[in-house]
Amino acid sequence: MQPINTLQDFFVRSGAAVRLYHLGRRVEPCDMATLAAFEADELAWPAPWQGQARLGLVFRLGNMRDPLIWFLALPLDEQGQLVPAPRDAFLQRLLETLGRSVASVGREDGEAVDNLMKDNPLAFTPSLPFQALLHARASLDLGMAASQHLEPVEAYLSGQQEIDWQALGLQGLADFVVRMDADDQARLATRLPALPGEVLTSLCYCLEHVAIGADLARALHDRGEAAARAGDIEAFTACVRAVAGADSDLAGAWYDELLADADACGPDLLAAMAGRGWHHLEDAQRLPHFLARLAGCEDADFMSVARDLALVPRLRLPVLMTLREAAPESPIGRRLAALTR
Repeated sequence: MQPINTLQDFFVRSGAAVRLYHLGRRVEPCDMATLAAFEADELAWPAPWQGQARLGLVFRLGNMRDPLIWFLALPLDEQGQLVPAPRDAFLQRLLETLGRSVASVGREDGEAVDNLMKDNPLAFTPSLPFQALLHARASLDLGMAASQHLEPVEAYLSGQQEIDWQALGLQGLADFVVRMDADDQARLATRLPALPGEVLTSLCYCLEHVAIGADLARALHDRGEAAARAGDIEAFTACVRAVAGADSDLAGAWYDELLADADACGPDLLAAMAGRGWHHLEDAQRLPHFLARLAGCEDADFMSVARDLALVPRLRLPVLMTLREAAPESPIGRRLAALTR
């Protein structure tokens, strides 16, 4: 029997029904082929976050009734490739826990397998919005009903029913966002200006994980600008994060407006662009402009954000070239010089 050397080997050999999700920059599906190529050292992780490949694994082994969920953060090297030793140690622990052929795992092993996450250095706890989005996506993908929290959210956001917004749950917002169609988005765009700030912020923390159309993107832009004028930085930043799911013609144009205003470029805004809208920074003018603003923001952790962007395969070379070509007297040049002192 061939040895089990990778996570992909384990799931294939065990016959597990498994779905993978990125849990780094956004909650979105991940192909098993991506994990296989990554573990074979053929691929840099496409969505790194803070030096890790963060994964949600939703799976059933044998005749388990309910799926198990693992949250794994696999460490990356400076090239965005897998550091294999921690993964290998986890696999060894997994195989020792099962104690026999993985193909014969049944319901009685569920607790033992799930206990692998306790005291596991690769395990992590996602933020509440990430947990809600994963649950919403997995339920949809597995053909399961949404949570009981969806119905009041639909009634509230459609304007059909007056509900105390404080009774709305984050899980219901997540379920709404992953299941909304074009008509839902259109209705939400008209409702957005009147939403209380707390609802808007929680909704945006869900919207930032999905693709959105032009009408909703424009509504987020307008509400974000209104929040900025009112001094509501949290709502403003949330709208910037949420608009990351729009086409670059819209999201990128707003980024350009914001980057042109030095006063607007605080650490939270820059982190929102890098963390949720990184794909809009793949632009010959926008990326250097962003890095210059980042370097000029004293409260921003310039090297941490730049390093994390450089781990994104499509951004690696442009980021490194921008840093290398920065003039010594530029904000980037001064930041780099300060690191070498």
